[in-house]
Amino acid sequence: MNIIPHNSGLHVAIIMDGNGRWATMRGLPRTTGHRAGAEAVRRTIEAAPNCGISTLTLFAFSADNWQRPQSEVSALMKLFRMYLLKETRNCLNNGIRFSVIGRKDRLPGAVRMAIDAAETFTRNGDKLHLRVAVDYSSREAILNAARKLQNKNISRENFASLLTEEAAAPDVDLLIRTSGEQRLSDFLLWESAYAELYFTKVLWPDFGLQDLTTAVNEFHARDRRFGCIREAAAG
Repeated sequence: MNIIPHNSGLHVAIIMDGNGRWATMRGLPRTTGHRAGAEAVRRTIEAAPNCGISTLTLFAFSADNWQRPQSEVSALMKLFRMYLLKETRNCLNNGIRFSVIGRKDRLPGAVRMAIDAAETFTRNGDKLHLRVAVDYSSREAILNAARKLQNKNISRENFASLLTEEAAAPDVDLLIRTSGEQRLSDFLLWESAYAELYFTKVLWPDFGLQDLTTAVNEFHARDRRFGCIREAAAG
């Protein structure tokens, strides 16, 4: 499938949903679905630059996910750490800058160390900025940013920079959610004010290049007016 040409890099955000259902449908443990989901992450990262994506934000673990069974949470944390240890070198070699948004203080120490190492080693990557949301809540991020305010005349741009510990990322252009669910689940609410939303029934472990390409092509086919009305062409 061809990719529609573009003029600038996109910020694409993905709510990776359906790992557990994927496994359950196959009579497998949910942890197997999460491992299959990690492979989908790898495929998506590899495909992103060729799809015109310069910033990719993946929703990996929400602040509410701590309510899941402890065994599943522990397995997710171990999987995340293993993924970082295995893929940091690949990110470095492929010009991918890695960073985490969300709370780090509640993560296991070994996971925090792996995150810090990955962020440090890949900080100069300029081909793709990969952002992973872990222990993340958009409403909490907005509240925390509001608590930092000292200037009532602060701009939208300055406020956006307070939402994460890193410099503000571009607004989200395209937000994708897999598995057929159609909600934002407290993900990048401020940054997605004018994002195009794309919902697919494909479960995350099955998500691949064709699915990403289809979503990006649909994005380019939409008319983004940002609240304005385009004047009719003369004549």
